[in-house]
Amino acid sequence: MPDDLPASQIIHAPLAGVIGMPIAHSRSPRLHAHWLARYGLPGHYVPLPVMPEHLAEVLRILPRAGFVGANVTIPHKEAVLTLADTVTDRAALIGAANTLIFRPDGKIHADNTDGYGFIANLRQYAPDWQPDLGPAALIGAGGAARAVVASLLDSGVKELRITNRTRLRAEQIRAEFGARLVVYDWAQVGNMLEGATTVVNATSLGMQGKQPLRVPMDALSPNALVTDLVYTPLMTPFLAEAQARGCRIVDGLGMLLHQAAPGFERWFGQRPEIDDEARRVALG
Repeated sequence: MPDDLPASQIIHAPLAGVIGMPIAHSRSPRLHAHWLARYGLPGHYVPLPVMPEHLAEVLRILPRAGFVGANVTIPHKEAVLTLADTVTDRAALIGAANTLIFRPDGKIHADNTDGYGFIANLRQYAPDWQPDLGPAALIGAGGAARAVVASLLDSGVKELRITNRTRLRAEQIRAEFGARLVVYDWAQVGNMLEGATTVVNATSLGMQGKQPLRVPMDALSPNALVTDLVYTPLMTPFLAEAQARGCRIVDGLGMLLHQAAPGFERWFGQRPEIDDEARRVALG
């Protein structure tokens, strides 16, 4: 490009990234780079390691540096809500944002696509799933669990059972989301599975390097759909046992891919396809 072109004629490729600390482990940069290359789009997506005390300053600077948006991960997903100019209803309900859009006027729009990604993953790999067929059982009450709760209730689940090692966190979620939630003690997790038609692990238990998720599964119906938000490994011991009992299972990788798609579309103008190649790239 000639150096003497007026600034108005120089079009910069859009920039986006993922903000977190630590962030080197994130699979998002390779996934977005794959989609940019696949669709022949200009743009770049980069990891952005940001300490909590620098978050507000960085968010002010990024739009001025050519960024059109960013994903947000631990530990910033709650803090960005207070820094955004507009927040979607679902992000406010969940109490966290994972997708930011920087508008041309510099204002920051915050959204949460985790719940969308969770449901889209189930719809893709269990297309006959019927959320209103019976109770759902959710293990865990952290940030990811809040997104799952919101999306399951929105999908038509009539009773959502929830348990957490710290019962208070489950009680807090019930207080916010209402009477369709039923809280179980952690010691009663096996009983919680009885009659459940959808079962979700939203803890990090079973992840590579973490303790396994130990759940008595004798009461689990072979007609249940079982999913795990953990995707390293893809086949967690929890999913393996559910499969051995005859259940349909859905691994957690698709949620990662589907939650990334709305942001990519907003930033780069193309809705990406969630296919086997995207899964392969994300797994590295």
